[in-house]
Amino acid sequence: MQAAPVRATAIPSFTTALRAVESLLMSGGQRTARRNAWTSVLEDRRRAKDRIETERVLRQSVAGRP
Repeated sequence: MQAAPVRATAIPSFTTALRAVESLLMSGGQRTARRNAWTSVLEDRRRAKDRIETERVLRQSVAGRP
């Protein structure tokens, strides 16, 4: 007797599933706006992190001077 064939269907990731639900619930313009807003949030976080790092380096350079 032969074993049943194994199906190699990948289980979608959580992100893929969430995007599928999003596409059903939102129009294209709303999805674009939400993604643009999230991109802006991530960019703001990156700039804040860079600013904090720059402030730290400047404080160290001033403190290191005689």
